[in-house]
Amino acid sequence: MTSATSAHEPAAPSPLGVQRVPTGNAEVDARLERLGDADHLPADGHLAVYEDVHRGLRDALTALDARPAPAPQAPPPSPPYNYRS
Repeated sequence: MTSATSAHEPAAPSPLGVQRVPTGNAEVDARLERLGDADHLPADGHLAVYEDVHRGLRDALTALDARPAPAPQAPPPSPPYNYRS
């Protein structure tokens, strides 16, 4: 191997060290944890992980829009009229 060839060798995968803070939503948290898979892949493997995470997060947001809205509450009852004439 020549020095010109070794200068263009890709570096080994290494963790980015990005902390992921839980959101409280199990589905979203699972997708964010999936980002950690990219830490062990060469750069050309990151795209598949990022696309998978993006797709999952988009689906989670879409599901929020698809949930039925809460039923409207009935207006409070009118106070009784105790006026005597």
